[in-house]
Amino acid sequence: MAEALLEMKQAVENAGGALPEEEVRYWEAVYDERLANGRRELEERCQQGKHGGVHHAQRFIQRLEKRKQEALLFLRKKEVPFDNNQAERDLRMVKVKPKISGTFRQEDDAKAFCIIRSVISTLQKHGKPVWESLQKLLSGESLQTILHSS
Repeated sequence: MAEALLEMKQAVENAGGALPEEEVRYWEAVYDERLANGRRELEERCQQGKHGGVHHAQRFIQRLEKRKQEALLFLRKKEVPFDNNQAERDLRMVKVKPKISGTFRQEDDAKAFCIIRSVISTLQKHGKPVWESLQKLLSGESLQTILHSS
């Protein structure tokens, strides 16, 4: 399945965004075929008496089937990323900060840190220069104005 998903990602990149509906249907068929292959492999393992991890794998396949449209949405919509790495990076900073500098002394300090990280992340996602935008915010300009300015 991993190879098929990476091939799908490459097809989307080669197309410069969303794929034509005909190609989306092709990749959905590949996805379905890989899930069916996974189910068959699990059944063979059960018949051989190897049950270790089978239950978890079956549940994973069920989730992939149930969430097929969400999992493959990046094929149809250019704005949907292939992975969630950005979201993971956003959350990671909250964990890294206390490891490097120690914990926050007050709850208000932790809240301020989260707000600042959120603003920086939003600026980056909108392609805005972070330092310049933070200076504008500190001088009283609103975040909405900064985000919608060219």
